[in-house]
Amino acid sequence: MSRLLDLFGPDLAALRGDDLIRAIEWSEGRTTLAEIVAPRPPVAPPASNLELVAAFGADLVCLNMVSPAAARVTGLDGEGFYGLSEMIGRPVGLNLEPDMPSVPPEYRATEVNARATQDAGASFVFITANPGRGTKMSHLAAATETFRSAAPGVVCFAGKMHAAGEEETIDSATVRPLLDAGAQGLLVPVPGTVPGVTESGAEQMVRAAHDHDALAVGTIGTSQEGADPATVRTLALAAKRIGVDVHHIGDSWISGVASPENIYAYSVAIRGVRHTWTRMAVGAQASREKEGRDGLS
Repeated sequence: MSRLLDLFGPDLAALRGDDLIRAIEWSEGRTTLAEIVAPRPPVAPPASNLELVAAFGADLVCLNMVSPAAARVTGLDGEGFYGLSEMIGRPVGLNLEPDMPSVPPEYRATEVNARATQDAGASFVFITANPGRGTKMSHLAAATETFRSAAPGVVCFAGKMHAAGEEETIDSATVRPLLDAGAQGLLVPVPGTVPGVTESGAEQMVRAAHDHDALAVGTIGTSQEGADPATVRTLALAAKRIGVDVHHIGDSWISGVASPENIYAYSVAIRGVRHTWTRMAVGAQASREKEGRDGLS
């Protein structure tokens, strides 16, 4: 098995299940994940937002506000997670939310939607909540358990990136039910994003995840993905210090995507220009094995 850092094109796009988890682990905190709001129009047409975040260095892409049965991105003809992954040479996943009245049915982590997610070829899912939903950790834990039971082949990350309309402390105690429910990755707000989440507190959440053999996903879900690059670099290094495995950057700059310059700045901060440029430059159809590409540290 190779590090995610050393995989390209079809080899990277095909990662699923334990292979995806191991490839992330072996990359030692140097995996980037960009989130986009799939129905929003492109910020730089004719390039779609999916293509844009991949071009600026994202290793993984998460689609927000998309139906698992009909995954589409505005500006692209491709449909379904297999097709979208092949087009950009990256694993593609989606957000699902708890089965609550405040959440549209197509975005809920029900058994039906979980099976559709797996059948459609999603690499991973975020069990999380969009702003104003009134979501509690207990809701997320129940949704995580449902999803893991119905779609065991899809890597399941769970947690909050912000309050989601319910004032609730985010700490190592309140996130534990998510890990007990089977989450394979825990969302941890990056210190400096959610008020009250300190570096020491976030580090405890990362340790809790690792103690459960789960990944830690550092998240920026507070519109700071649209801040200046210097701020983003500060957040990136804070996430690196607390030990996250995956670095998520959210979708709330303009038109449902992060600032591409900030995706680039984040990537350079956590892994330097060589790995960043390689991810940006290698085509969606190239592979490490076919092209004779040897990984470096």
